[in-house]
Amino acid sequence: MRSAVEFLKRDAEPMSTDRSDPKKLRRYPRYSLDVRVSVRVFRPGAPIELWGRSIELGQDGIGVTLTGQLEAGEVATLELTLPGGTTPLKLRGLVRYRDGLRHGFEFLARDTAQQELIQRSCELLSLGQ
Repeated sequence: MRSAVEFLKRDAEPMSTDRSDPKKLRRYPRYSLDVRVSVRVFRPGAPIELWGRSIELGQDGIGVTLTGQLEAGEVATLELTLPGGTTPLKLRGLVRYRDGLRHGFEFLARDTAQQELIQRSCELLSLGQ
């Protein structure tokens, strides 16, 4: 019989350092989610406003297919309505990667209410609801 430490060591997956696949770097699981997302980025000259559809949601970020391209490192304001929510949620997000029109955002500076709504949405999505 294995000890609890041996069991945890065997089943623990360390965070990968392979940056060629962003999915290997995630700290939290992602769940499929299809909702409309509006994105605004302030660039010199004029802000850029895009919209798109979410692909997946996790406690620390979201994957979105947009109508245009953003660059990794840009900070955007995202607006979306999460499952179980009634009003649009506005979040700041850092573009972590882009693959064509698919973008991965890491959430920045969430308040307690925003974090709780994201966590509750992930719990609902994990149940398949």
